[in-house]
Amino acid sequence: MTAPTVSPVPREARPYQGHTAGLVTRSVAACVDTLVVVSVVLAGYVGLNAVVFLAKPRSFKFLDTHLLLSLTAGWVVAMLYLTACWSFTGRTYGAHLMGLRVITRRGTRPRLWTAFLRALFCMLVPIGLLWCAGSSHHRSIQDIALRTRVIYDWQPRHEHPSEPAVIPYG
Repeated sequence: MTAPTVSPVPREARPYQGHTAGLVTRSVAACVDTLVVVSVVLAGYVGLNAVVFLAKPRSFKFLDTHLLLSLTAGWVVAMLYLTACWSFTGRTYGAHLMGLRVITRRGTRPRLWTAFLRALFCMLVPIGLLWCAGSSHHRSIQDIALRTRVIYDWQPRHEHPSEPAVIPYG
């Protein structure tokens, strides 16, 4: 008699494994990712002030924040975060929490250049995500332009470029 195998996919979620994610799930993941980026930018600000404090403790004042500089820092951090996460694992922290993964038409995680272009497209045209609400295949404008797809995927995966995922593009 063989022992039953334990699956990381919850029983209720198994029918959705490999299906394209919709607007609500992707929006929640994007909100979590926004919180991650804001936290990194705030941590950078606090760290920079800590360095200034250590250099001149007697005359310390918090550094002034400039809106344009803060937005630029946030934009750069978001670009680096999205590009790195999508190219290394196919998912950001928000996507990990929601059980999502970005895949290419071959079923693999995006390469660095595709991940960068997707991050750029998402940052420049964030409203493109709304397209997946009306699309029959739940694909955003970014997905259509770059031939990517965001799927439900709870399986931990250590794929190699020569090993395509078992989830077909469609």
